[in-house]
Amino acid sequence: MGQTVCGAVERAGDMELVARADPALRAPLPDALAERPDVLVDFTVPETAVVNARQAVAAGVHVVIGTTGFDPAELDELAGAPANVFVAPNFAIGAVLMMEFARQAAAHMAGAEIIELHHERKLDKPSGTAARTGALMSQAAPALGEIPIHSVRLPGLVAHQEVILGDVGQTLTIRHDSTDRESFMPGVLLAIRRVRELTGSPVVGLEHLL
Repeated sequence: MGQTVCGAVERAGDMELVARADPALRAPLPDALAERPDVLVDFTVPETAVVNARQAVAAGVHVVIGTTGFDPAELDELAGAPANVFVAPNFAIGAVLMMEFARQAAAHMAGAEIIELHHERKLDKPSGTAARTGALMSQAAPALGEIPIHSVRLPGLVAHQEVILGDVGQTLTIRHDSTDRESFMPGVLLAIRRVRELTGSPVVGLEHLL
């Protein structure tokens, strides 16, 4: 994802890639922040995303986070900071629509379950998208309780999710498939362009920018 984001930024006519950070490549985050970027985009691992956000905000750099597997409430301490933080469990526009349609449908069906499927290198189970979908559905239809989530990790997958809703004599399936990481780039670029304009921070969910 990091390589794909860097490529998307380099191709964007209104952006400049000023630094890359990856400790595995001997490119630590403080060195990248020393280049005085406007925005840090974080696709790392749950254990470091919050720490990275703190460092960036302390340097006055806005943050866009695509890392999942941590509680976004951990970022609440950054509210009111001079730099904004934006988090999205999924940057694909279709995935955002899938979550919204599932939220709407939940209020009208008797039960629901979620199946999320990702590549074998994805660390968190369930995915951030599935967790947020389930939370949105439960908020819309408290009678459903906590929505069961099933996780699949296999080679050949990228990012896929099915929400299956059932009622008497019928089922409804809402599915989204990302077959290439490029599907996330329009949402990432949108967040980079808009993060500095946020009137509140942190903000979770790409739907707030659409």
